[in-house]
Amino acid sequence: MDAPSTLQPAEVAAALIQQAVAKHNTRYDKTFFKAVLAGVMLSFGGLLALIITGGSPSLNSANPGLVKILGGFVFPVGLAMIVLQGFDLLTSNLMIFPMAVLKGALPWWSVPVNWIIVTFGNLAGSLFFAALLAKDDGLIVSEPYVTYIRNFAVSKAVTPAWYQIFLRGIGCNWLVCIAIWQGAGARETVSKVVAIWFPIWIFVACGFDHVVANMFSLPLGIMLHADLTTVYYIKKSLVASYLGNIVGGLLVGLPALYFHLCDNKTEELTTAEEGRVDRKRSDDSTSSGQ
Repeated sequence: MDAPSTLQPAEVAAALIQQAVAKHNTRYDKTFFKAVLAGVMLSFGGLLALIITGGSPSLNSANPGLVKILGGFVFPVGLAMIVLQGFDLLTSNLMIFPMAVLKGALPWWSVPVNWIIVTFGNLAGSLFFAALLAKDDGLIVSEPYVTYIRNFAVSKAVTPAWYQIFLRGIGCNWLVCIAIWQGAGARETVSKVVAIWFPIWIFVACGFDHVVANMFSLPLGIMLHADLTTVYYIKKSLVASYLGNIVGGLLVGLPALYFHLCDNKTEELTTAEEGRVDRKRSDDSTSSGQ
């Protein structure tokens, strides 16, 4: 019998914990460079969103909501590439590592170690992309892009109060971790991409704050001489969105533990899933040999 196309929620929870264990057991240098590439991939989506939203000044004036929907629609390509290539993005790790620690699968210190390595890797990739593939190559240093990016940086880091950025960070990673959850539950590529796409589309269109996405767009605004300093960006936007993203990740991970893994079923579910995969491979081999 064919395996179902979607994992059950308890199986997804167990799979995410196993994913955290695998990430913890990865060499630190590999984790860092996977995080660098994740920052680059996410910035590809961020650049495309800026090109659409910043390149439509008349539509921005006449119908700003539509522009946000269009920009939000293209941004998820970055996360889809990260998931399909197995790179390390901070925001999903904010969910899965606490899950693994609370289930006893990882030691407590795995959380700060992974978060620190991945944070700096994501930052390095985002800054590399912003400097070389957005600014220095001249793609968006002319009007109307440059003015839009400057104003965008100010609207993200200066205009909102600290608590507003924090709350937007919660909404953002709540949706991002739902996307990761849904993607983990899908078994084939098209389903994974679709499952990831819609929650990310929502968070971008609504204007929530993703700490890693902001590592590209806000420093790019600073590079283009926005009315924003690096210190102000760090102490207000980066810190507030980081803390909000942590809370958002916990709002997905903790209920998952309570609903699906409170009876210590992680190993059972993982073993059952591995057995199901082995049976599927055996069936496929038998079919192909007939």
